[in-house]
Amino acid sequence: MDEGARPAVAVHGGAGALPAQGPAAAGMESARLEGVRRAAAVARDVLRSGGSALDAVVSSVALLEDDPAFNAGTGAVLTAAGEAELDASVMDGRSLAAGAVAAVKDVKNPVLLARAVMERSGHVLLAAEGASRFAREAGLPPYPNARLVTEFQRARFEAAPQKLPPLGGGGTVGAVARDARGHLAAATSTGGTFLKRPGRVGDTPLVGCGTYADDRLAAVSATGDGERIIRVTLARVAADLVGAGRPAPQAALEAVRLLAERVGGTAGVIVMPPRGEPGLAHNAPAMARAWVVGDGEICTGI
Repeated sequence: MDEGARPAVAVHGGAGALPAQGPAAAGMESARLEGVRRAAAVARDVLRSGGSALDAVVSSVALLEDDPAFNAGTGAVLTAAGEAELDASVMDGRSLAAGAVAAVKDVKNPVLLARAVMERSGHVLLAAEGASRFAREAGLPPYPNARLVTEFQRARFEAAPQKLPPLGGGGTVGAVARDARGHLAAATSTGGTFLKRPGRVGDTPLVGCGTYADDRLAAVSATGDGERIIRVTLARVAADLVGAGRPAPQAALEAVRLLAERVGGTAGVIVMPPRGEPGLAHNAPAMARAWVVGDGEICTGI
C-alpha cells in the first residue's frame, strides 16, 4: 500500500538472538516491545505537532537510551574493562548534515551529543575524551559511568567466563522518520558488543554504515554485526536500492541478503523512503521494532 509522502516513523531496538525461555525472557520481550512502541509514539507526536524528521528521530532514540531494556545509554553492555562505552549518530536527509560520537563514557544521551556535533562542532565525528570535552562545551553535564551500568549488565559481566575476546550479542537502537515536508532523518545509538575491547568502534557512528539519510534516497538505521556492516556500508546500500527504484520493504530485504551473502553477517535495517511505507528486515532471530504511517495505528513486532 502506497501511503504517499505522509509523515511516518520506524524504530528498532536491536537485532540479535531470541531471549531464552521462561518468565524472565517473556518479561524482557514485553519490555522491548513496549519500549519500541513508546519510542514510535514519541516520534509520531513530534511529527503531528509539525516537528522535523530530525527532531522525531532524536526524541525517539533518546527515550530508548533511557530505557534499560536496550543496549544503548542506560543499560548498555560492558567492555572487557567493565565500563559502558557509547556510540551514536544522526543524519539529516535534507542537508546531508551528520554528527556522531564514539567511545563516550560520561554522557547520558549520546544521541543528543551527536546532534550537537552535527550542529555546533564543525566536524562529523568526535571520539572518547574529545567528545566528552565537547559535551561540556555543548552544555551536556558529565554523567557518571556507573549510573549507565544496570545490575543486570554488571551481573552478566561478572559471570562471563573470560574478558576477551568479545562475546557479541550487542544490539543497537535506532529510528528513521519522514516529516510533513517530506524530509527524512535517521538516528542510531548503541553500547556496542559485550566484552568488546575498550576503544572499539562499530558501525553505529559511521555514516553510511549504521546510519544514513538522504531525501533523494532514503533514511536508514542498521543494527547487528557491526564489523561486517561496516565492510558492506549497509545503510548506504539500502538507501541506494531505494534510489534505484526498489520499494523500501524490498530494499531492506535485499540489503540484509547482500550482507549475508558477501560477508556472512547478521543484521537488521529499517528504511524510510521519500514516499510510501517503511521497510523493516532482519536475518537475526529477532529484532524489536515498531512503525506507524500518518494517523494509523502503531504496529510492533519482534
